[in-house]
Amino acid sequence: MGGQYKITGDKYPRMRPARRRGRLAFLGVAGVTVLGVLGWGTLQLVDVFTGGDKASAAGAAGCAGPSPKASAAPAAVKLPKPGQVTVNVLNATTRGGLAQKTADELKKRGFRVGEVSNAPEQYDKKVDGAGLLLGPAGSQKGALTVLGTQLGGAEQRVDAARKGAEVDLIIGNAFKALAKPADADAALTRLSAPRQTPAAEKKSC
Repeated sequence: MGGQYKITGDKYPRMRPARRRGRLAFLGVAGVTVLGVLGWGTLQLVDVFTGGDKASAAGAAGCAGPSPKASAAPAAVKLPKPGQVTVNVLNATTRGGLAQKTADELKKRGFRVGEVSNAPEQYDKKVDGAGLLLGPAGSQKGALTVLGTQLGGAEQRVDAARKGAEVDLIIGNAFKALAKPADADAALTRLSAPRQTPAAEKKSC
């Protein structure tokens, strides 16, 4: 160069390019990001092959367990109708005419009436309660149950040796009257109504 500035010697100053600090910073951030993604992916694979997230399982365990809830009601209990039940009315007391009066009332309520008489010797004056309902095997969840709605507190007994489907109402010493028709009908409705059963319902946390 001319003028007052001259270059002397055999070495010349070399111009170095400016360091690209921005690029280095970007590469550093990108590297950290890649490592983070790889680590997260590894954890996900571990969860897949080990059967799920244990932390989620622990959280679910901390929630309240299944709560009981009424399930869909099953079919109503199948009971015979009063018109399908034949009742023998037997008087085991010393009060005359009680068997016929009771039989007439049962007939009004739709029952079939069979024999109306005094109780046989094995029961005569030996029934202390309101009455004894006696029937063949299998009648305890059928005809005897239906008849039992008409006389509260009556004892029910099954005679396995007995044949046929008829049931006996043996009037006892404590007998006063049959249940009121409205009360008897309500009791029969409750017995015939569907029964609800508890079922587990899952709770969300």
